[in-house]
Amino acid sequence: MSSLRKRIDDLETDLKHEPTRISVYHDLPFAIFRYNPEDEWEMRREMKNLEIRLANSGKRVVELSLEMILWDALQSIEERDPDDGYHALVELEKQEGFLAAQEVLITYLSSNEWCSLAEIVANRLNALDPKRDIAFILHAAAMAPDFYQMSRLLDELHGQTMVPAILYYPGTLEGTTGLRFMDLRNREATGNYRVKIY
Repeated sequence: MSSLRKRIDDLETDLKHEPTRISVYHDLPFAIFRYNPEDEWEMRREMKNLEIRLANSGKRVVELSLEMILWDALQSIEERDPDDGYHALVELEKQEGFLAAQEVLITYLSSNEWCSLAEIVANRLNALDPKRDIAFILHAAAMAPDFYQMSRLLDELHGQTMVPAILYYPGTLEGTTGLRFMDLRNREATGNYRVKIY
């Protein structure tokens, strides 16, 4: 049995338990499922199979795509003000480079004035039923290389929802808690996650 499948099985056991055993904090019902970025397709196949097995046990899995949330947020900004949003970022990158565009995107995703990523995710989670639903937060790679730190997202969601959620995290594990997002060598492995890592 592969390491990925073994960890999926462990996650399944903890999600089927009543109450779920994915977290030690009642107001932070999250866990991270870490997988190597090159295992993306295998992870997706295993995750879909897990969704079916959870549905057969009475759970409903709702997928939240960070990629789609990002595009929806940029479109929403542009609809409010055509001088901002996606097309403005494209023009900024052409004129001033990727880092300048990344800084503006970070501002967008960090500000309640624009489209706080944590607020959007919390609102989508809170539309679910914490007694029945489980959220799978997917496509975190859309936030690479440095649009939004996943540790920051989890910190900002602390106390915002009671819906169990699994963040599928593409990266490598160093030690027992150090995660390197997308295995980017210029990034330090962070170990300040307060949630269980599968």
